Amino acid sequence: MAKHPKLLIVGGGFGGLAVARAMAREPVEIVLVDRHNYHLFQPLLYQVATAALSPAEIAAPIRRILRSQENVEVRLAEVTTVDVVGKTVTLQIPGGGQLLESFDYLVLAAGATHSYFGNDGWARWAPGLKTVDDALEIRRQVLAAFEAAELEEQEQERRAKLTFVVVGGGPTGVELAGALREIAVESIPADFRRVDTKTARIVVVEGQDRLLPTMSACASGRALKDLTAMGVEVKLNTLVTEVTDSGVVFEGKLLPASNVIWAAGVKASGLGAQLGAELDHVGRVKALPDCSLPGRPHVFAIGDMACLADPQTGLQVPGMAQGAMQMGAFVGRTIADELKGVESRGTFHYRDKGSMATIGKARAVVDMGRLFLAGLPAWLFWCFLHVFFLIGFKNKIVVMLSWAWTYVVHSRGARLITRDPRSTNAHDPDISR
Repeated sequence: MAKHPKLLIVGGGFGGLAVARAMAREPVEIVLVDRHNYHLFQPLLYQVATAALSPAEIAAPIRRILRSQENVEVRLAEVTTVDVVGKTVTLQIPGGGQLLESFDYLVLAAGATHSYFGNDGWARWAPGLKTVDDALEIRRQVLAAFEAAELEEQEQERRAKLTFVVVGGGPTGVELAGALREIAVESIPADFRRVDTKTARIVVVEGQDRLLPTMSACASGRALKDLTAMGVEVKLNTLVTEVTDSGVVFEGKLLPASNVIWAAGVKASGLGAQLGAELDHVGRVKALPDCSLPGRPHVFAIGDMACLADPQTGLQVPGMAQGAMQMGAFVGRTIADELKGVESRGTFHYRDKGSMATIGKARAVVDMGRLFLAGLPAWLFWCFLHVFFLIGFKNKIVVMLSWAWTYVVHSRGARLITRDPRSTNAHDPDISR
């Protein structure tokens, strides 16, 4: 019996799973590698960071997701080296061993991590939000800040402990800021005796002239209006020049703050640098219109690892879940067609299905072409769409019930202060791959 071609997929995120599923019925051996054993629904990661949901409610084991697809094997490992000429990758497996994995086709969907724009030392004081560990660390810091403020005798120190600075006014920054304000004003005031949590100061610092710069002007304006109405301070056209253990520096002044969250930039996985291909300024591979590497038709880059403009619009494919899923499905079909003898490859075209961001309870913005929604209708639409794309029926039900409970009683059930993962070297700012 002839041996089936081997497809190696690096990354079990939206893009990697889309590739595997697109080839479910094809005569091909698929190996999917990820450094974690679960697929993470990243759009709801901020809700773990703000104690609305638990990690297990927005994640699902990769093996369970693909257990009915017989042509897939899952490897729990980290890719350390890639040899596109020799068609092999080196895997670091749990326990310290290494494994050399060969391939006929390679799809890199390893995602992205935080970018501090050359100031990586800021990561110590300003965690980003890309992984479950990141979310749990932010949750720990946020909840511990209120506990510390409860016991603080000095008013100046108490104000610093109750000051939360979110650097970046994109969807993640806006969603985090709104959720932090709701925690302070609605969820926990009755739980504390000595400190008024409603006095917490939430500040969003954005370098551009508007929030949600990738969305419409209507969405940006509404987000600013809603956050301001909630009591969030927004600093536009403002760049952070330093982050320390005392706070953040912008406009030439130090804002004392014990809690800083980084939502200002991303960079692609470092694996792209091993491919011998041209990279853009954030480390993404400059891919061809079929998502493959120049001169390497058997190697593809998708999702946050790919720098690709839609030839019809000339616009860059955005680093969002829908872009990764569409690219993954396209690459899966491309490889399947090639295995069937189709010689010419198609061109990837991105279908923009809209953008959205939630700002708080019954507050959200939705851009869908000419359709713009805000307020309660947008929030309900946001809830429905995110539940729809969650993996696992149980997760869908649990998340809906959690949201309903939070909406009615203003309570957040995942308010656990866990250990600092960095104290045991468990924290790694790089994303799963």
